[in-house]
Amino acid sequence: MDQAEREAMLAAVPLPMIHIGPDWRLTTANGAGRLLVGEAALGRHYALTLRHPALVEAIEEAGRDGAAREVRYSVSPMAHEVVYQVTVAPAPGGGAFCAFIDVTEQELIGQLRRDFVANVSHELRTPLTALLGFIETLQSSAKDDPVARERFLGIMAREAGRMTRLVRDLLSLSRVEAQERQRPSAQVDLAGLLASVIAALKPVAQEAGVEIELIGGGAALPIRADGDQLTQVFHNLIENAVKYGAPGKQVSVVLSRLPQDPGLRGPVVRVDVQDRGEGIDAIHLPRLTERFYRVDTHRSREKGGTGLGLAIVKHIVNRHRGRLKIDSVKGKGSTFSVSLPLQ
Repeated sequence: MDQAEREAMLAAVPLPMIHIGPDWRLTTANGAGRLLVGEAALGRHYALTLRHPALVEAIEEAGRDGAAREVRYSVSPMAHEVVYQVTVAPAPGGGAFCAFIDVTEQELIGQLRRDFVANVSHELRTPLTALLGFIETLQSSAKDDPVARERFLGIMAREAGRMTRLVRDLLSLSRVEAQERQRPSAQVDLAGLLASVIAALKPVAQEAGVEIELIGGGAALPIRADGDQLTQVFHNLIENAVKYGAPGKQVSVVLSRLPQDPGLRGPVVRVDVQDRGEGIDAIHLPRLTERFYRVDTHRSREKGGTGLGLAIVKHIVNRHRGRLKIDSVKGKGSTFSVSLPLQ
């Protein structure tokens, strides 16, 4: 096979692909391959460009025994690492062909799955351990102690409730993710929905010494949405504002129309949920919608949080082709803004 034939063959391959000649110089690369190794690499010994020990060894062995191999190859051309699965096959007349498959996304998904399972296991293990410990105590030393029994049963009920909330949120997150590509088609009165959510949360607000006010909700505002999911979004955001706001302060829910919003086309309706709490440090804001991410783990668990609420909110807002924005100033409070398209 001459040079022209090799170039034509490699050009037909959509993956990055290179040819290493019998003299172990990099002789040919298709367009994607040139972007990967650089134009200056052509004509040079392959080891000067592909400096990964496992890949260099695979090329040497393929040339020596004529057997194809696969090897993991990672590069960091930008801020993040890119991982390739490289197939090394011997070339007729000596040398080797190398084809690069980008498996970065698969590895990230695998890592996310492992982290998710580890987080769920950790969240369930703590209340389960507590339940088992109290059950053993009630079966032995506290069996005939009515005071201890009542106290332990109260703690067990609280821990069981925590597990129930976690399982409920996991199922909810799973459903939302499955529906994320299906845009809602029903008509919902957003002003009426917000009024209903605030009415449902009034006992929680009274217990926390917080007043919830709705601004701009006087007239009906129909939008295309899933009513149950939007109820879940604003119930979560307003309840968080009540729980983490300062006692004696107000939580404001501001409903407004805007001609446009950054990142969205056309007119939008925006709901701002503002609290007057202690605020959130700016370093935490980009990660608040990650699963199980908490600013204060102990405080969140004390207030019944599962660490999944804002992740669910993000996916629901994405399903509605909207935008979630979080602003916070330490010591002055936080604002969670949901923008939804009107058309």
